[in-house]
Amino acid sequence: MFNFDIVAQSSTTRARAGVIQTARGKVETPVFMPVGTQGTIKSLTPEELLSAGAQIILGNTYHLYLRPGCDVIDQFNGLHRFMNWSGPILTDSGGFQIFSLAKLARISEEGVTFRSHIDGARHLLTPEKAVEIQTCLGSDVLMCLDNCIQYPAEREHTRKALEITTRWAERCKAAWQGRSNGNGALFGIVQGGMFKDLREISAESLIPFDFSGFAIGGLSVGEPVEIMLEMADYTLPKLPHAKPKYIMGVGTPENLIELVALGADMFDCVLPTRNARNGQVFSQQGTLNISNAKYRYDTNPLESGCTCYTCSNYSRAYLRHLYMAKELLAYRLNTLHNVYFFLNLMKQVREAIVKDEFESFRNNFYRNRKN
Repeated sequence: MFNFDIVAQSSTTRARAGVIQTARGKVETPVFMPVGTQGTIKSLTPEELLSAGAQIILGNTYHLYLRPGCDVIDQFNGLHRFMNWSGPILTDSGGFQIFSLAKLARISEEGVTFRSHIDGARHLLTPEKAVEIQTCLGSDVLMCLDNCIQYPAEREHTRKALEITTRWAERCKAAWQGRSNGNGALFGIVQGGMFKDLREISAESLIPFDFSGFAIGGLSVGEPVEIMLEMADYTLPKLPHAKPKYIMGVGTPENLIELVALGADMFDCVLPTRNARNGQVFSQQGTLNISNAKYRYDTNPLESGCTCYTCSNYSRAYLRHLYMAKELLAYRLNTLHNVYFFLNLMKQVREAIVKDEFESFRNNFYRNRKN
């Protein structure tokens, strides 16, 4: 069961609010999906995620396939029971690991041959195998295997990557229909690098497969933000209006605001958790580095007015102390705040779209960051 309805549209931008219905509940868009690479949002429990406002989380096909493996997850009838998360889960296909672990991978028409970053064992990830693993995980949203490439990349290399992505997408669709009887939802991934015409070719080649939704991959891979936004601005309108549109691996609060304005519905990024572990916390005014000496005696919460668990109970001085002492609690409390910040930002964005006040919200967002 999968359905997407658009419930509101900004009158001044392409921003829109929608509802995705899955077998495990609804997801209100625009939505940010916390990244649980190995079946966990680092340092947080599922109960804490729910209290922070998480509706859907992301799992990583490559990492979960290697560890603990489908043989273990099968004992629990899927990732949901294994990690005690009852809401929807989106799993990526492993395509990004082709990019990030390029030195360990070799691409062919058949699929991707790679060596495990854990023990060096050799594996072959085909489009069919990617669907098989995600079906084992019990994913509510599965992603087609794609060929994500580095930036910068030559045009011919980019063209070949998008063409193989299209052929793999066709094989993924056939495997999904055969293996899972079409359960859950399968998204196609648009590639094409930083070439507008190739992005358009990729989109047009995927649309006939009638995927449940479409993602734009290959962004935020090292290119300047201006180019990333330019590619998204050009590509998003090329995708079916009635389907959810997902920008993969992006990004900062500013990125999210701008991409929502361009018509994107779904996002994921490791920034909230990764930055938290590095002592960086997000606020309406910008990013704070909690290790800064000026917070040593600061009795204020991380952000005034924030109702997350961390801000409701702890001071900047205490959080700085924990971080400087390398106490594990520092990572948990920082992560709780950062995840809440991203989820709450999307909640506020959605409310503004529904009220047709998105442009005003956007202006206030940037005004606050200047103060």
